[in-house]
Order: sequence, then structure tokens, then C-alpha cells
Amino acid sequence: MLIPCIDLQDGRAVQLVHGRRRALAVDDVFGLLERFRGYRWLHVIDLDAAMHKGSNLALVRKLSHRAREKYGFRVRVGGGVRTVAKARSLVRAGADQVIVGSAAFRDGRIDHGFLRKLRSAIGKKRLVVALDAEHGRIVIRGWKERLRLRSEEAMHELEPYCAAFFCTCVEREGAMRGTRLGWYRELRRATRLPILAAGGIRSRREIRALEKLGMDAAVGMALYRNRLS
Repeated sequence: MLIPCIDLQDGRAVQLVHGRRRALAVDDVFGLLERFRGYRWLHVIDLDAAMHKGSNLALVRKLSHRAREKYGFRVRVGGGVRTVAKARSLVRAGADQVIVGSAAFRDGRIDHGFLRKLRSAIGKKRLVVALDAEHGRIVIRGWKERLRLRSEEAMHELEPYCAAFFCTCVEREGAMRGTRLGWYRELRRATRLPILAAGGIRSRREIRALEKLGMDAAVGMALYRNRLS
């Protein structure tokens, strides 16, 4: 299944290359809901919050509410989820699931204490752990800090806390070069939980390949560039 992504920065929907260079920006964020009408899920990511550069929380709330009420989307929301209070606020804002990334790790290790609190507060079924990786190694803090941990190594310890994993191939993100299907095959062997794949996905062929692995494809740039039929 294809899942459209709306990444928010400075109040606009943007697409970044490798999480750094802005390749495009869309001012009419709410217009994207009409454009993506018909898909079952929508991902909304607050990049400013993720990068400690502000917050689009008010916009996230309005977008999530309209996506659910007017268009019937189920919505996953992430970006800057560092506290239990923030996760709860996103659920109240209409998020069906909350994505937590950097905060799942502390001092290079999995932060079990925080994840237990988060699971208790919003429930395992609402929690998705983001495992963004560059050449297999987990990266956090806006993809600026690389851990020794590899995604497939962390999955077993993380499984008790979440309903799914959101795995981004960072070195391919936004580059329109195709994703690393071999990496996703490794991840599939590491867990039975659902995996949401992202990073460089540019074709229906790749989406079908991911579906055969039992994975959904979270797509940004290829949709915005009208590369998918």
C-alpha cells in the first residue's frame, strides 16, 4: 500500500534531499489532502520539531483533524515526539498513531524507561518507532547523530513497545534514485511486526516489491513530482 507523506517546515509542505536540502515546497498544505484523496493512510511529519527549529503543532492539529473528518484518512503523526505529553496531545489532535524516533534512544541505547511510559500513556497499538538508518546504522537528532546500533539489531528489543516500525533509508531519501530493497529484506527477517518503508521510493515496481515483503511504502518526492502513474 502506498502512503502519502506531508512533511512540514515553516508552515509549508516540503521535500528534502537527504534531510538537508529543500527540493520543493508547497504553500497550500490543505490542498494536498484533496490531491491525496482515496489513500487509506496519511503521514504528517513536523520537520521543524524534529530538528529543534520550532513547531508546526497548530498546523498538524488542523491538518490531522481535516484529514480524518473530511477525507477519511487514518493519520500517523511524528516529528519531535520527546515527551509523553506531546504524544498524548497528538492523539487528542486526531492522530491514529504516533511516530517516535530519536527519543526512543538515550546515550546510544534503547530508552526502555521512556518507551514503557509512552506505551502506558497511549497504548502499544498507537505507537510506531522510527528506525531511520544511513547505510544500515540508526541515525537520530535530525539524522545528524549516528548510533552504533543497526536497525535489525534494535527491532527485537523494541517490539514489546510498538505496533510497527517506520524505516527510512536515509542515504536515498528525496534523491529519486530508488530505495535499497536488499535492506528491507534484512529488516523483514528481523521482525514480524509491520514495517513502513521510506526513502527514495520512485516506482510502482518498488512498491509492489515491498508489498511482497508485507510492507507499505511511505512516498513523498515521487508523488510530488508526479512520477507514479
